[in-house]
Amino acid sequence: MLMAPAPAYSQAQYSEQVVVPVVGSGNGALDEHLLRLIRGRLQGPITLERLSPDSWPAQDEPPGDNSELIITIGPSAFSRAWQANPKANILALLVDKSFIDEYVERAPGQIGAVYYDVPLVRQALTGKAILPQARKIALLATTQTATLYDTLLDELPDYGMEARVFIADTEDQLIPTLNRALGYGDFLLAARDDRIYNARNIKPILLTAYRRNTILIGPSQGYVKAGALASGYTPFVVLAEQATAHIQYFWAEGEFASSEYPDTFSVEVNEQVARSLNIPLPDRDWISNRVDELLKENREASE
Repeated sequence: MLMAPAPAYSQAQYSEQVVVPVVGSGNGALDEHLLRLIRGRLQGPITLERLSPDSWPAQDEPPGDNSELIITIGPSAFSRAWQANPKANILALLVDKSFIDEYVERAPGQIGAVYYDVPLVRQALTGKAILPQARKIALLATTQTATLYDTLLDELPDYGMEARVFIADTEDQLIPTLNRALGYGDFLLAARDDRIYNARNIKPILLTAYRRNTILIGPSQGYVKAGALASGYTPFVVLAEQATAHIQYFWAEGEFASSEYPDTFSVEVNEQVARSLNIPLPDRDWISNRVDELLKENREASE
């Protein structure tokens, strides 16, 4: 977890509240929930002001100069802020690592990030905690998104598992490719890949997996509600703690610290799907703790 040093500001330096603009995701309830959690943790004269999506940015008036901070919620909000003022200091909230790291590398210290996705190895180990005998994992992707799984493919042998990526580039290829994938894997693992795992494909993917008596792990809580068996996720309280640490660090140092995944994750499960497939489903906390144990054991073995 990112640790923030004591803020370098003083009441003499900032006699009034410092207003930090927040470019929202467009989901007002979600934005306000996250900001309320952050506001409750911030120290010092910092006020977060959420801007309406339709009022920002004005093309001729990007908010702030190079020394000021902008907070964005979601990838679309970040893209708008970056395009309006590519020299601004931006803290990007609720973005996937695969999306934001390109910008962080181009502007180190200028871009901070709070990752919304879960490391795929954690998702894979969630499946293994539920199905301890699982050895093979099926992965479904397009040619463009197959690289999302590169790191995972290297990590899995350390946990006695392997995976294969099955490519479906067109809608006609989706179900035939999925059937081949389900024939290979003990379970299907999904990354946050909008080309495959989107609103149009949710129902046919889940129905096909269900008919083959194969579970889907990931890619999000929303998919679990739709019919996936389980998925890891980061609680909003943890996201708020990370965001607060980034803000305090920036105010103390004038730049962002490197971004890392948090140490704390939770697991969402679909008990109805487990009953339908006759799968014994451990308690959610047990699953999460078991994933932590497997990761710890691997780290200790590699030292």
